[in-house]
Amino acid sequence: MATVLCVLYPDPIDGYPPRYVRDAIPVITHYADGQTAPTPKEPLGFKPGELVGCVSGALGLHQYMEASGHRFIVTSDKDGPDSEFEKWLPEADVVISQPFWPAYLSAERIAKAKKLKLALTAGIGSDHVDLAAAARANIVVAEVTGSNSIGVAEHVVMSTLALVRNFLPSHRFAEQGGWNIADCVSRSYDIEGMHFGTVGAGRIGLAVLRRLKPFGLTLHYTQRHRLGADVERELDLIYHPDAASLASAVDIVNLQIPLYPSTENLFDAAMLARMRRGAYLINTARAQLVDRDAVVDAVTSGHLAGYAGDVWFPEPAPANHPWRTMPFNGMTPHVSGTSLSGQARYAAGTLEILQCFFDGKPIRPEYLIVDNGTLAGTGAKSYEMK
Repeated sequence: MATVLCVLYPDPIDGYPPRYVRDAIPVITHYADGQTAPTPKEPLGFKPGELVGCVSGALGLHQYMEASGHRFIVTSDKDGPDSEFEKWLPEADVVISQPFWPAYLSAERIAKAKKLKLALTAGIGSDHVDLAAAARANIVVAEVTGSNSIGVAEHVVMSTLALVRNFLPSHRFAEQGGWNIADCVSRSYDIEGMHFGTVGAGRIGLAVLRRLKPFGLTLHYTQRHRLGADVERELDLIYHPDAASLASAVDIVNLQIPLYPSTENLFDAAMLARMRRGAYLINTARAQLVDRDAVVDAVTSGHLAGYAGDVWFPEPAPANHPWRTMPFNGMTPHVSGTSLSGQARYAAGTLEILQCFFDGKPIRPEYLIVDNGTLAGTGAKSYEMK
C-alpha cells in the first residue's frame, strides 16, 4: 500500500457538484503534434466534463485508489507548517499537485519527504518542484504534457483581443448602466496589421501563432530550438535570436517558456523598456518570468498599454497583490489550463501515470520531467537545473 497525497484547489463556493451548463464535451483523441490523449487502462472514475480539479472531484481517482488499496489523502490545505500537506508529506510515496494550486516542493520539503518516489503534476508545468533536489533524491517528476495546451493557447488569444480591443473597461461601462462610447474606444484598436511575438514556440506558443494567423498579424517568435523551415513558411514567421530582439520589434509579446534559473525575471525593467510604447504583454506561463513591480510601473506610466495573464507568485496570490488593481490589466486566477475540457485530459493523464508507476511500466517520455536522477523526456527539452 502506498500513501498518495493529493493537493487540489477548493470546491466551488456554492458547493459541489456545480450545475453544469453543458451535457458533454468534445472527445479529443490526438493532439496537433500527433501525441495521443491520455489512455488509462482503468475506468476514468468520472464523466468527462465534470469538475474534478477540486477537492471533492479528487481527479476522479477515488475508485482507482480504493480498488488498489492505497491510502488517498486529498486536501487544499497546502501552506504553512501546520498545513495538512506538511502533516502528511513525511508519509507520502506520491504527491499530486496542480500548477493552479501548487504545493511547492522545495528542497527543504523534499528533505522531509523520505518516502517520496513520484511528484506528479496534474496539468503542465513542474517548476513548483525543486527539480535539482528531486533528482538528487531520485524522485520521478512527471506531468501531463499536452493535456491543456490548447486551452492555454485559447486564453492567450482571448487575452490579446480583450486588451487591444479594450473589452474589459467597455464591459464594465455596459454592466454599470453606461453608454460611454468615446471612453470605450479611446483605447481600442484592431489587431489586424499589428506585430505579435511569442517568446517560446513549443506546443502552446505554436498553437497561439496558428490561431492568430487568420487575424492578419505579422507573427514573430524566438526559442532555443528553431522551428522547421516548413513551419516558418506556413505561418510567415519572423525568427529572432533572443527575447530582446523580439521585444523591440512587436506590438504584443506573449511569454510561453518554462521557468528556470536563466528565465527568471527575464522581462525586468530593462527588457520592458525595450518594448514599444503602447505595447501589450501577455503571460500565461509563469509569473516569475517578469519583474512584478516593473510591470506595474510600466503599465501605470503608460509605457505598456496593458498586461494580461493568469499566473501569479505565490499562488494563490495575496489580496493586496498589485496586479489585482493596476490599471489596464486583464488578470484572472490561474484558470487557463483548467477548463472542464482540460480537466478531463489531465485527470485521465494523472491516472495513466499512476497506473504505469505502480505497475512498474515505463511512463511516456512526453510526461517525464525528471527520472533516474536527471532531466528526462520533456524535461530534458524544456527545463534546466541549478
